[in-house]
Amino acid sequence: MKQIDLNCDMGESFGAYQMGADDEVMPHITSANIACGWHAGDPMVMDRTIRMAIANNVNTGAHPGYPDLMGFGRRPMNLSPVEIRNYIIYQVGALQGFCSVHNTRVSHVKPHGSLYLKAVENEDIAKSIAEGIVNVSQEIAFIALAGEKGKIMAKVGEEFGLRVIYEAFPDRAYTPDGNLAPRSQEGSV
Repeated sequence: MKQIDLNCDMGESFGAYQMGADDEVMPHITSANIACGWHAGDPMVMDRTIRMAIANNVNTGAHPGYPDLMGFGRRPMNLSPVEIRNYIIYQVGALQGFCSVHNTRVSHVKPHGSLYLKAVENEDIAKSIAEGIVNVSQEIAFIALAGEKGKIMAKVGEEFGLRVIYEAFPDRAYTPDGNLAPRSQEGSV
């Protein structure tokens, strides 16, 4: 039987800034994509979100993004493959550290925002992300966009020996060519 995993971006508060409705949403999902501190989140929020996920029997996944706290990781950045790989290792490793403290594991990596959208289109970026993941653990799954647009990410994930999980966005509109509609477009969310 096929299963549907209902995942949600979580842990996006940081410092004095409260974002999202994690407490209300967590009991209704099966996987959490936890911000790793660069587009959102911080160590206290990561710790609290992992505790909440464990209490609700929710898988803990890393949600790494560009180092763009001011732009919430939604601005494109021109980074080298080595920079992207190391940024993935750094962020996933941070979440893995907190997971270890709580006797759980990082189940998956779902890149965030602009990094995700670039990986859908650019094989070198997808490879840098996958390489970062396998440098942390071969056991972590790689989230790829379902459908034709996700083929690059899926192919790269498989080439690196990662389990690939396909996702769709029921809360987002798509363009006719299969891309997520820009948030600036009316009706995109």
